[in-house]
Amino acid sequence: MPGTRTLLLAAAAAVLARRALRRRIRQAPLWPLPALEEPVSGRGRRSSTTPRRVLVTERTEPAAGVVRLRLEGVGLPPWSPGAHLDLVLPSGLVRQYSLCGDPADTDAYTVAARVLADGRGGSLEVRDQLHEGTEVEIRGPRNRFPLVDAETYVFVAGGIGITPVLPMVRAVHAAGADWRLLYCGRDRASMPFVDELEELGAGGPHGSRTAVVAEDTDGRPDLSFLADLPDTAEVYCCGPDGLMEAVTRALGRAPRLERFTAAAQEGGAFRVELRRTGATVDVAAGQSVLAAVRAEVPHVSYSCEQGFCGTCQQRVLEGEIDHRDELLTDDERHDSMLICVSRCRGDRLVLDL
Repeated sequence: MPGTRTLLLAAAAAVLARRALRRRIRQAPLWPLPALEEPVSGRGRRSSTTPRRVLVTERTEPAAGVVRLRLEGVGLPPWSPGAHLDLVLPSGLVRQYSLCGDPADTDAYTVAARVLADGRGGSLEVRDQLHEGTEVEIRGPRNRFPLVDAETYVFVAGGIGITPVLPMVRAVHAAGADWRLLYCGRDRASMPFVDELEELGAGGPHGSRTAVVAEDTDGRPDLSFLADLPDTAEVYCCGPDGLMEAVTRALGRAPRLERFTAAAQEGGAFRVELRRTGATVDVAAGQSVLAAVRAEVPHVSYSCEQGFCGTCQQRVLEGEIDHRDELLTDDERHDSMLICVSRCRGDRLVLDL
C-alpha cells in the first residue's frame, strides 16, 4: 500500500491540477464563441441559443456504466430543476443531458450520461473523449420539464431517468414539501445517486420516502399506489418508454413526462415537395421526413434526430404540420418544422428546400 507521504503528495497534486484548470477558465477568451450553424425560422429568429465553451473539471462514475461531468464556465445562465442542455461533442454530434447538479452553483453545470454500447454514439464519445481538462461547447439550458408548485409530489424514475428528478427531489425536500420517489433500475450497481436519495428519503412520516426497486432482486415495480393519489398530486416520470406508459395507465391521467428519445414515427405515408430543388419525395409510413429528404438532398443538416436540438429545422411553405418536437415555440410552428420527428397531417407538404 502507498505510504502516507505518497498519498499526501497525490492529494496535493490533484488540488493543484484542479486550480490550474480553473485558472484556464478565468484566463481563456472563451466567450463569446462563434455561433454554430443554426437553423433560422421563417421569421428570422434562431431556434437555439448561441454556444458557450466550458471546461470539464471533474469526471466521476457514480454507478456502473454512468459518467458524470462537472462543466465549469464563466457567466453561466441560471437554471431550475428539470432543465437540460445541449452538449456539442468533439465530433459535432449534439446530445441532450439533464442537469443534475445544484442550481445554486453558478460556476458549473453537472450532467450524467449512461454509456450505451449499442446507442447512436454520443454516450461512447462522452466516455472516450471528455476527460478533465477537455473543453466542450454547450447550448442552453432549457426546461420543458419544470417543477411546479403542488401540495404533494410523486416522482417515478427509471435508470438514468433519475438525472432530471434528482434536483427536484432536493428542492422539494429542502422546502419541506410532501414527496415520495419510486426509483427503478436493472440492478442497484447501475443506479446512480441511490445513497443520496435514500438518505433524503429517510425519516418520512410513513417510513422512507424513497423506494428503490432493482429488477434483478425485486422484480418489476408495483405502480398500483398511483391510482389512489389525489388529483392535486403532481406526478413526474422520466425513464424508458415502457415505464412512462405504465405510469400513465396506472395513474389514469397524464403525468409530467420527460423523454430521452423521440416518439415513434407513427403515421401514414405522404408526399413532400422540395420547392427550390424541384424534387418530390415520398415519405413512407413509419419513415421520417429527414430520412426521405436526405435521399434527395444528402447535405441537409441534422444532428440529434430526436426533435431536441433544432439542427434540422426547415421552413414549410404549404401543408398542415403534425408537430412532434420538444423545441419550437408556438410562433415558430406556424411555418417551420423539425423534419427528424414531425410529420404531415394531410397528404402533402412543401418545404423551402
